[in-house]
Amino acid sequence: MFRLAHISDPHLGPIPALGPGDYFNKRVLGLLFWKGNRKRHMGAEWRDRLIADLKDAAPDHIAVTGDITNLALETEFERGRAWLESLGDPRDVSVIPGNHDAYIRGAFRRHAPQWAPFMSADTAPETIAFPYLRKRDDLCLIGTSTGIAMPPFVAGGVFGRAQAARLEAMLGDPSIADTFRIVMIHHPPQPRATLFRKSLFDAEVFRQVIARTGADLILHGHTHLATRAAIAGPAGPVPVVCVPATSNGPGASRPAGRYNLFDIARTASAGWQALWTERGFDSRTGELVTFRDREPIGSFRPAAPSQ
Repeated sequence: MFRLAHISDPHLGPIPALGPGDYFNKRVLGLLFWKGNRKRHMGAEWRDRLIADLKDAAPDHIAVTGDITNLALETEFERGRAWLESLGDPRDVSVIPGNHDAYIRGAFRRHAPQWAPFMSADTAPETIAFPYLRKRDDLCLIGTSTGIAMPPFVAGGVFGRAQAARLEAMLGDPSIADTFRIVMIHHPPQPRATLFRKSLFDAEVFRQVIARTGADLILHGHTHLATRAAIAGPAGPVPVVCVPATSNGPGASRPAGRYNLFDIARTASAGWQALWTERGFDSRTGELVTFRDREPIGSFRPAAPSQ
């Protein structure tokens, strides 16, 4: 059995001081939004408690689906590198960027090399290129990027046809056909998952790749919600799962922080079994609770918290 943990959108704070030039670009709006909303609800206390609970579950690998930073400042990438190192060895932690990690033009390209050990393929360590593939036992983790600088008040993403072609070739590679294939993407790929200005603008391009090649599980973040959906694959629906923001505390309009665990194993019939556990903070009490406990990933019934 392989145990995979999924977290997303830590939005590590506080926001460092802005440089003089940042008051003339989108970053000043992001700073105002942080002070007016996220600063009140997102904190290290909740994040640290959640991660401690996650580590007690002893996952074999941790997938982080983006938005580690807030404004893509260099010091935020430095803080992000330290936080990723606190999660585990780069071999055991895989990360992809979110829209906040590419907040203004050129920021991700300049600063992301600090995260390269956590965001590169097994065959090209320290080289950032999307999609990347990491094989762990009989599981393949594929990291994609939808983060791109957008105008003010727009938080959408773009997948791109060039990346789509590379992903299709990767998923169709016979050498991984017998593995459990997990695709990480920051923006939700299913229709009507969020407001248009926050959506994956070319989600249909991504969905077409999955419809042709398939995957076993798709993990995303961005919406800060606990959702499960599905998109079409060649052999049936492919589960799509989102997790609330890691740093979110109770009292916000979005759910308090949670993490997912997926226990993945081959079955006697040479198929796969993936059991889903979801833990996080009860939005009323602030206590850590289990929302679902080892449910088959194909089950989309509503989850109820249990102590």
